[in-house]
Amino acid sequence: MKNSASLFKNNPGPALKVPGFVAGAVTSGLKKDGKKDLGMIFSEVSACAAGVFTTNLVQAAPVLLDKERIKTGRCQAIVANSGNANACTGRRGIEDAEAVARVAAVALGIPEELVLVASTGVIGQRLNVSAIEVAMPKLVGQLNGSGFYDMAEAIMTTVTFPKIFSKQGYIAGKVFTVGGVAKGAGMIHPDMATMLCLLCTDIGAKQDLLIPALKEAVATSFNAITVDGDTSTNDTVLLLANGLSGLSLREASCATAFQKVLNEVLFTLALQIVKDGEGATKLVSIHVEGASNADDARQVAYTVANSPLVKTALFGEDANWGRIMAAVGRAGVPINPETIDIVFEDVYVVRDGEGIGKQAEEAATTVLKGDRFTITIDLKMGSEGATIHTCDLSTDYVQVNAAYRS
Repeated sequence: MKNSASLFKNNPGPALKVPGFVAGAVTSGLKKDGKKDLGMIFSEVSACAAGVFTTNLVQAAPVLLDKERIKTGRCQAIVANSGNANACTGRRGIEDAEAVARVAAVALGIPEELVLVASTGVIGQRLNVSAIEVAMPKLVGQLNGSGFYDMAEAIMTTVTFPKIFSKQGYIAGKVFTVGGVAKGAGMIHPDMATMLCLLCTDIGAKQDLLIPALKEAVATSFNAITVDGDTSTNDTVLLLANGLSGLSLREASCATAFQKVLNEVLFTLALQIVKDGEGATKLVSIHVEGASNADDARQVAYTVANSPLVKTALFGEDANWGRIMAAVGRAGVPINPETIDIVFEDVYVVRDGEGIGKQAEEAATTVLKGDRFTITIDLKMGSEGATIHTCDLSTDYVQVNAAYRS
């Protein structure tokens, strides 16, 4: 089996640059391994801000703080740490999150309310604010336009490579950029996951337009992936827009172009997360078509994508289509088992609810030996469809999560 890091060969590395934004990271001692664990993204001017957060009812202190602060629609800096989630820490956790924002604001010389925070790591332990306070001057001192790769490294936990991507758009001779970093590997499931995504753009925007644009992009990216069916306490997507491009979402042509670029950036980052699923060796798209409605299609796709039996068969490169049929049948939506087709890429293994035979399964096994492929399930109940991106479930997943705190 291939190492998961090998699945992403086009990591754009430190090339990400967004006009008016700088970033960087340092080692503060929050992690036991001595790697980067504290990062920052800073806008040279106050920026419009939008966010999407976990739907888990257990929410970490940074999430609770950001949800309040982002109501103003303004932000200038994001501070993020790994090694500690600052979750299930009560009122003291809120105070710690506020203290981190305060320390950053002082070092940057900006109002405290313009600083948002994010954390990822072990749940239930107090955040070492003193360590962050000591490291903050060094962090601020080394912020630079090429520091996003370092920032991506600083929010890594069990992931194997930094997740970073940017893209430019062009309107009437002017250029705008959308770029971001993300973190995620395990506890990944729609409505988001144990993930952070920190984005910035030089487009001009007000929050009333930035929020729906971000929500649309999240719906087709981070809310269309799954690794293990778990969601987290810290899931956060933040987007800052500083307007330095001279373009504005108030213009219809800008809004359309921006949405397209934003969708691509988030989708690319989302796929990087699935490719790096803890112990993952394969990126698999589960495509359901012929459903009565879009909700049914998504429900079937999620049920198959989250099935441990299906995912372990993918890891074993076993074309065990019976596990897929069983998952479809327990998805809780109306189906007719006698009309279902299952296709591995272009290889049919099931037609009208019945297996085609050993030769077809052998051809499907060849498909499964690849590290990226699509499984299509045609319900023949209607005209709606959905696609969910998932990964296999390997022995490494158990090992990584069994020893997460140690």
